[in-house]
Amino acid sequence: MLNCRQVTRLVSQSMDARLSWYQRLGVRIHLLYCAWCRRYAAQLQFLRKASKELTLETDATPSHALSNEAREKIRIRLQEASRQEPPS
Repeated sequence: MLNCRQVTRLVSQSMDARLSWYQRLGVRIHLLYCAWCRRYAAQLQFLRKASKELTLETDATPSHALSNEAREKIRIRLQEASRQEPPS
């Protein structure tokens, strides 16, 4: 019988590689009676799904570059702000 530490390690490993049938069976049996490990497995699934969606969203969003006019405005504002700050 697997303990919680072993199950959490195997659940994490199962995200990257297929477990042996014996390991999968042990994890499933443990998850039947352990609410904490079920919760951990659900959280890992949620994080995996969220990170995939975030990656897809970032890839789909075009990167925008600042125009020269916007860069110049930022440069001027930074210079003005640095002149207004009292010396430390």
